[in-house]
Parts: sequence; structure tokens; C-alpha cells
Amino acid sequence: VQLQAFRGALVQAGGSLRLSCPAYGRTLSRDSMGWFRQAPGKEREFVAGISRSGSSTYYADSVKGRFTISRDTAKNTVYLQMNSLKPEDTAVYYCASSDKPYVGIRYYANPAEYAYWGQGTLVTVSS
Repeated sequence: VQLQAFRGALVQAGGSLRLSCPAYGRTLSRDSMGWFRQAPGKEREFVAGISRSGSSTYYADSVKGRFTISRDTAKNTVYLQMNSLKPEDTAVYYCASSDKPYVGIRYYANPAEYAYWGQGTLVTVSS
């Protein structure tokens, strides 16, 4: 089982970037999915989550209104569209999946609830 996240980049503040997380060996339509990030010297933090059906999404307050999580069942891929990027968004971003049908942000926001993790993608936002 492997989750990949790529297309990390260096972008200017105010710019946009889309992260992709295709899965190999898993059917993501059965999974609750999340995106996390970890900045240098800081703990991993929740960014966004999406339910199995895609009908429910959850966001950290710091990214609400700027980031959008989505999933494409046919491509077995989860995305994170990031707009209006700020220097404080600089971090390694990780996608994660769980085969449990979570309801509510307290589950999506807890890294311990996820069994599978992507390798991480560095996103650097310059001021």
C-alpha cells in the first residue's frame, strides 16, 4: 500500500498550488482521507479532511476559505487545492488515509486515526 504526494514547489505569497495524492494498493473511495503538514521545528498539524463519499469536508481554521480538499474516485486520488498562499503555509505536506468511516473533525484532525501516510511533499512559500 502506498500513498504518494508530489508536485511540491516553491511559490510566491498569494500564489496557488495543487497537491495530488494517488493511492496504490488501496481503494480510496472506502477511506476517510486527510492532509497534514509539518513546518520545521513544529509538530504535525491537521490541514483538511474529507469523508468517504466526499460529501463532508473539514478544515483547520488557518486554511479555511483558502484551501479545498477533494477526491476523484475514478483516479483513486485525493487533492489539496491551496490558494492565497502565505509564508506561514511553508511545510512538508502529507496525505493520510483510514479505512474507518469517521464523522466529525475530531477524528479527521487526529494523526493517530490514520493507518496510511504519503511520503510528504515540501511546499515553500516565499514572501
